Amino acid sequence: MTEVRIVAAGIHPFGRTPGLTGLQQGVFAVRQALATAGLDWRDIQFAYGGSDAAGNADTMVSELGLTGLQFINVANGCATGGSALFGAYSTIKSGEFDLGIAVGFDKHPRGAFDPKPAEWGLPDWYGETGLMLTTQFFAMKTRRYMAEHGITVETLGRVAEKAFANGVLTPHAWRREAVNLDAILNAPLVSDPFTKFMFCSPGEGAVALILASEKRARSLGLDGAKLRAAAVRSRPPGSFEVFSPALDIARGVSPSTLASRAAFEMAGVGPEDIDVAQLQDTESGAEIMHMAENGFCADGDQEAWIADGRTRIDGALPVNTDGGCLACGEPIGASGLRQVYENVVQLRGQAGARQVPGDPRLGYSHVYGAPGVSGVAIVER
Repeated sequence: MTEVRIVAAGIHPFGRTPGLTGLQQGVFAVRQALATAGLDWRDIQFAYGGSDAAGNADTMVSELGLTGLQFINVANGCATGGSALFGAYSTIKSGEFDLGIAVGFDKHPRGAFDPKPAEWGLPDWYGETGLMLTTQFFAMKTRRYMAEHGITVETLGRVAEKAFANGVLTPHAWRREAVNLDAILNAPLVSDPFTKFMFCSPGEGAVALILASEKRARSLGLDGAKLRAAAVRSRPPGSFEVFSPALDIARGVSPSTLASRAAFEMAGVGPEDIDVAQLQDTESGAEIMHMAENGFCADGDQEAWIADGRTRIDGALPVNTDGGCLACGEPIGASGLRQVYENVVQLRGQAGARQVPGDPRLGYSHVYGAPGVSGVAIVER
């Protein structure tokens, strides 16, 4: 099978950019990636792109050029970016094309996401109880997990503290000011047990990744990170995910676990081989749960891992080295691709003050979206 490489990457800083539309931020990221690779838009054979609130991604051809390329719009909740990457990876892996792009952008209004029950196949009562407000759902899910596995509120705070500390070191992050643990724990409560510093915010930003077959990369004189695996999975029976109307007595694994297992098998590596990981952290409890769901530790071990600093930049397994969603915010279309961008930068040794020590070789990214879709990618230097 054809090997796939990420030969260039571009990013528009995350946060709030009043002067640009989401689509224009996407165009910025694409042009940056093209310039990095020394390519022209006319060289690109296909694209997969996603946006949740800023229009169809394919409309960017009006600014980039009307070349007639195959352009597929992707919409898969917060897993949109990871799903766009899977599409691009699979297209090259199959041999259909050998040079393409995965792009994601968004521009969300201020305030929490406002999904409607009917749009997700749910009855009105689900929204009337407040469960469509995802802050409340994830708070309850995390409270259950804390009770079952001995996770403390202080550990939730330490996850957020790490995120903001990493954001200080990250030029593309939105939140670039450190927040100490006491301030995090004593901030206004949003949904018990989460204070305002433990949730990410909808925002703006864009990422573009140019992918090529290994043969095409060599012919262009480009060297990039090898995309060893890309997998997307939906929820199985018994999993309890956002917008689930009930909790089954017989619990099933999560879609994150399914995607993780598939990606590790595809790449021929295991959790112990990963040098740096980006895990979905729409709130600090998510990072904790996803550490176990992706196979990096057992349920409950996160308490000791985080207290010992094992997930910090200089720890045994650095997690969310650019500050993750907590520091960068979450523009839905771009978020999953930001994770892969960060891993590519880390593997190239170009992360500056947030660079993971020890010459990292394997990077892992995991994104999770409603109503229970997860995407995992593994990249290798």
